Amino acid sequence: MNKILQLCMDNAKRERQIINLVRNEAEPTIYIYDIIDPYWGVSANSVIADLNQVADAPVLHIRINSPGGSVFEARAIIEAIKRFAGKTIAHIDSLAASAATSIALACNEVEISDGGFFMIHNASGMAWGDKADMRKTADLLEKVEGSIIAEYAAETGQTAEQIVAWMEAETWFDASEAIAAGFVDRMQSTAKVGNTWNLAAFAKAPVAIHAPEAAPAAVITPQSDADEPATAPAVAEPVAEPAPAEPAPCMKQANINLLALLQAT
Repeated sequence: MNKILQLCMDNAKRERQIINLVRNEAEPTIYIYDIIDPYWGVSANSVIADLNQVADAPVLHIRINSPGGSVFEARAIIEAIKRFAGKTIAHIDSLAASAATSIALACNEVEISDGGFFMIHNASGMAWGDKADMRKTADLLEKVEGSIIAEYAAETGQTAEQIVAWMEAETWFDASEAIAAGFVDRMQSTAKVGNTWNLAAFAKAPVAIHAPEAAPAAVITPQSDADEPATAPAVAEPVAEPAPAEPAPCMKQANINLLALLQAT
């Protein structure tokens, strides 16, 4: 199956409740928290509409949590961001993978959360027909990759050869590695984040973010001396069995995705 199609199907949502644009007095924020696709997720038209609403803002924040999607839809978003007159700051809140990385790099500055990931890989596509059709598709993919390689090299200062090697290997950069490689400017001061996307479409997604996260352990806050009883009980009370832990957020999302996919088929 084509990677983009698999990505969309794995993360399909029958009902979407997404707030793309949040206004405030001076620095509005656009959220790109979905697949990059005109039918399945965030489209260029929706981003352009949001940009037009805040065209006079001096600073625009673009917050990203996306596993990627259509390279051509992303290209339209990139050009719209570059046309924005004010300063743009990308915040990789959790994941910027594939086409979402180019959207981040279109901004004037890029920040990433502790625990965020940045992934680059070769372009992929779907072909149907005879050997001539297959060769045409391969030639197109090479042209697409050429433009992406040039863009990455210009933004990072890395050689084209190094970029090619990273793309061939489907490289997943953690926050510190993305900064060291030149894709990201700095760490943003936010709490550590985790992945919520089904990344089965990618061959080398790190186990740390591909597998469901365990539920966080309970945190016990010690009492102050003033709160302690005058005398401790001689015999400890029996401790009740803990209630079963709630499924981790990413597992809930995976179940929702699976249910939506089954209902759609």
